[in-house]
Amino acid sequence: MDQVFSLLGNVIYLVMFLIALWGAFCVVMVWSRVRQKQFKSEAMQTLFLEAVEEPLSKGDYDAAAEVCDGDRRAMCQLAQLAIENRKIGFGKVKQLVADRFQRDVLQDLEYRLSWVYTVIKTAPMIGLLGTVLGMMAAFSKLADPNATVEVSKLAMDIQFALITTALGLAIAIPLVLCTAYINVVIRKMEDLVSYGLNQFLEVFKECNIRFPNK
Repeated sequence: MDQVFSLLGNVIYLVMFLIALWGAFCVVMVWSRVRQKQFKSEAMQTLFLEAVEEPLSKGDYDAAAEVCDGDRRAMCQLAQLAIENRKIGFGKVKQLVADRFQRDVLQDLEYRLSWVYTVIKTAPMIGLLGTVLGMMAAFSKLADPNATVEVSKLAMDIQFALITTALGLAIAIPLVLCTAYINVVIRKMEDLVSYGLNQFLEVFKECNIRFPNK
């Protein structure tokens, strides 16, 4: 029986190690995705919008698209999307851009964060399972009337139970703090992009009126 509990204990440690790695990987991926999609400051976004608005004001859509081309930041991709689909009408372009921002940027980040939330919920549960197994191993030794209970082995089982609980919390707590910070950054990015889009679409609408056939 001791061998079974020992094997299960090793499995618990391995599972918790893999969960911790997966959680850290997901956090890094989400953070890199957020950094990839946002401007570092409002001033930098304003410079980009000015660079796009200059050719737009002259009806030069190709030059405006070149300013956006190859830039993976959300504001740039949405501006390029609007320019490429300018012939479907301003109302449809506005809806298309809003839907694409929601689907390709915000929902994508939420999907990636959902894996982190899964790790946050799973790690303490695995730790609790280890706690239960450790206590079961300790009580199984106490329950055998013919066996001599060694205090050191009993203490090791109880120690295992406490360690797994601590590991579960040690994995979950930093991830909770990381996701809270990432959510704040996402909200700031959303506000910044929304502000930039409104500014861009005002200029884009005027260009559609002035140069309807381009």
